[in-house]
Amino acid sequence: MVREDLRNVAIIAHVDHGKTTLVDGLLKQGGIYRDNQDTVTCVMDSGDLERERGITILAKNTAVHYNGIKINIVDTPGHADFGGEVERVLKMVNGVILLVDAAEGPMPQTRFVLQKALDLDLRVIVCINKIDKPDARLGVVEDEILELLMDLDASDEQLDSPMLYCSGRTGTASYRPDVEGTDLKPLFETIINYIPAPEGDENGPLQMLVSSIDYNDYVGRIAIGRIERGCVKINQNISISNYHEPDATPRRGKVVALYQIDGLQRVPTESAKVGEIVCLSGPEQITIGDTITDPTAVEPLEFVKVGEPTMEMTIMVNDSPLAGKEGKFVTSRQLRARLYRELLKDVSLRVRDGETTDEFLVAGRGEMHLSILLETMRREGFEMACSNPRVLYKEIDGVKCEPVEKVLLDVPQEYVGIVVEKLSQRKGDLLAMTPIGNGSRTRIEYQIPSRCLFGYRSEFLTATHGEGVMNSTFDGYQPYKGEIVMRFTGSLVASEAGETTRYGLYNTQDRGQLFIGPQTQVYEGMIVGENPKNDDIAVNPCKEKHLTAIRSTGADEKLLLTPPRIMGLEEAIEFIQDDELIEITPKSIRLRKRILDTELRMKDMMRKRRALEQKA
Repeated sequence: MVREDLRNVAIIAHVDHGKTTLVDGLLKQGGIYRDNQDTVTCVMDSGDLERERGITILAKNTAVHYNGIKINIVDTPGHADFGGEVERVLKMVNGVILLVDAAEGPMPQTRFVLQKALDLDLRVIVCINKIDKPDARLGVVEDEILELLMDLDASDEQLDSPMLYCSGRTGTASYRPDVEGTDLKPLFETIINYIPAPEGDENGPLQMLVSSIDYNDYVGRIAIGRIERGCVKINQNISISNYHEPDATPRRGKVVALYQIDGLQRVPTESAKVGEIVCLSGPEQITIGDTITDPTAVEPLEFVKVGEPTMEMTIMVNDSPLAGKEGKFVTSRQLRARLYRELLKDVSLRVRDGETTDEFLVAGRGEMHLSILLETMRREGFEMACSNPRVLYKEIDGVKCEPVEKVLLDVPQEYVGIVVEKLSQRKGDLLAMTPIGNGSRTRIEYQIPSRCLFGYRSEFLTATHGEGVMNSTFDGYQPYKGEIVMRFTGSLVASEAGETTRYGLYNTQDRGQLFIGPQTQVYEGMIVGENPKNDDIAVNPCKEKHLTAIRSTGADEKLLLTPPRIMGLEEAIEFIQDDELIEITPKSIRLRKRILDTELRMKDMMRKRRALEQKA
């Protein structure tokens, strides 16, 4: 059976190339909204973190109707750290829309997601987006896309993929660059005419591959996937198996609730047949990669192999003097349950128990991948501590190898020198340097070890005065390049517990950049600032001024303090070293030493002794 009334398509692209904005246009012109209905931009980015950061984190499903044909659309993330989301959802679709920015052209993540689509032999529709940008370079970008397809060994049919010219913001598309579009009708027509309709045996036994998992407090786990064969009905008995676990006994279950996706809603339905993307609940302990089949024909489907994590961090129970005062979930049992629950919907994450019962080793694709997990848990009320990330090494043919990344930087011409200098210090290999636009900016391509990028993003933005754009993607493993120092500064460490005072901070700020302000609770070993020199210094930001006959506490108000540098979670992850930790609570982010160094105590005692001698 060929479902001519149905198309399944995913939108893939590099970060910030306009996928979610284009989906907004497809929804509006696909009849999802009423004429007078208020709409929001980037409606598919429904999470708070997604809206705050302006990026897509989780792949999401929607559906529109055009000329009686239902088009299921999957909006995918564009950031390299969430590439696992793209890899798993491609099993649900028959074709992809590859979106490329008309000014930036193909970027590192464009190559990654296109390679995954070509490996699955999916049809590709190329859309050059943002053609209304003043610096758009359509002819050059067309050539770059064709070169990319040839580099990835695309078939002759894929090389002849249709190319459209779009503006997601205005909701227009056209077949030629010199013809201005009026709506997205050319894109709708191309999807229907070029993307193959799903097909399969409607009368055969049920077979459905689970590509995504959602969770609801009322019904539990919700499996999302495409029906490959047969049909599914409410109250139907099913078997659950996994291709990669051939010796495991199939589990039994029952379909309690069944939904089809229509627009932004899940619509309850009694049954669904081959080709449909559906959501069903009822079976317990179902995970991504499982196959739902009829009990009489247990034939599991192979799931796509998702790339392995490249870095790891330790997440542990918070044991600082201020522990348990701000968080709702603070025990190792609660922390363990939450981390293992995340594995149900994130196929590129790995969690395992640490050396003690209070710590867990969490591995992911990158710093942002791990920081998003920590920020999500923090907002849910969890309190924890975490270490700095470390890369995962591999031994290949007896040689110790480390992950390397390909970095693409768009930099104003006047800042090229400082960027090249810093990346060379971090053992980066320069691959290409090309002027773009009218020559005022330069595109620099580097290959650099993943660990050498820790802490560089904020340094890069500072060096380019916020005008630089940096993108990176995993590029494989190479032999270990040796030790390298990434941080050349030390920490200002509190030597006493208490509440910070204006007087104490005023006498501390001469030693470096402060991270805290007045009336902040600190404890011994807490990091309160950054020392420009490469060693740690003990300071006392809680010091009070003693009253004399000619001094009063009111004089403190005249002391001018430098505004502190307030650390966000990602900045804190970039800043800390191996002997430091981040204390994360729903209300605060604090930095601290793992163990207050004995030498640091001795230095503080000597400083106090000298001060007393000078006073005497």
